[in-house]
Amino acid sequence: MHYTGTIWRPPYEASSLLLEVTAGCTHHKCKFCTLYEDLPFKFRMSPLEDIEADLLEVQVLRHDPLAMVSARLQGIFQPEPIRRVFLTGANPFVLKADRLLAISDLIRKYIPTNETIGCFARITDVTLKTDEELKKLSEAGYDGLTIGIETGDDEALQFMNKGYLAADIIEQCKRLDAAGISYSFFYLVSISGAGRGEIGAKLTAEVCNQIHPKLIGANMLTIYPESELYQEIQRGTWAEESEIEKYKEIRTLVDNLTIPTAIAAMGASNAYQFYGELPQDKEKLLVMLDEIIESNREAELRHYRTHLRHL
Repeated sequence: MHYTGTIWRPPYEASSLLLEVTAGCTHHKCKFCTLYEDLPFKFRMSPLEDIEADLLEVQVLRHDPLAMVSARLQGIFQPEPIRRVFLTGANPFVLKADRLLAISDLIRKYIPTNETIGCFARITDVTLKTDEELKKLSEAGYDGLTIGIETGDDEALQFMNKGYLAADIIEQCKRLDAAGISYSFFYLVSISGAGRGEIGAKLTAEVCNQIHPKLIGANMLTIYPESELYQEIQRGTWAEESEIEKYKEIRTLVDNLTIPTAIAAMGASNAYQFYGELPQDKEKLLVMLDEIIESNREAELRHYRTHLRHL
């Protein structure tokens, strides 16, 4: 398999086949991000020949009789059929629709059991595609995109160089809704900065309540010295929320969401991990967050943040 640098995926894609079709990020300008610093380039598309070779490798390992006998001799029994493929890279959905369709054709050829294809996407990746192209991608199996919207706070989006505003999130996700492509969000807790967390949470809930994310994943902003945001802190132009403030921010987000969706904190950036379905679990989640806020000391939570080696 061809893999380049650190491979990132959402926690809920753990059972998916990870297929590299891009490496790096086309945007690569967010002030807080250090995820792709280990790459010697900004962005690269995988040749279709490499993608096909990887799919052939999967097919052989899964179905070739000699490979199956060898696996059994090693105590490895026949795995479950592959039902989902997750395309790796920061935003594979930026690829032109024709290339994404060519990739889905290859997946169908080599892994006929596969049902859906997911990947990370930027809001601006959706903008590049026509409504007809989005519909074709949906029909080809593209579903369950993960979009790092980070926030619905325009002030924070502009400061962090995200490249879009809250209105763009609403407009492009409505287009995904119309095409039948579901999506989940990454929400970056503390991106609005000290003293603005709950404002950012309310603005984000206002955005989400107008569209249909199937899950909103809360991730705690963790700042590393290599980031541009770290330099902003050193210059005194931006300040991070306290750890207690971050949990108050999450509570505000949960409290202000009125749509049916899942809300979760599942990544390593979260000292406390949770999952709940809204609206039925809202009160339970609010009670849990109140307990976290009231029972923890700032120093204890901060110790977790400062000793988090990487996300």
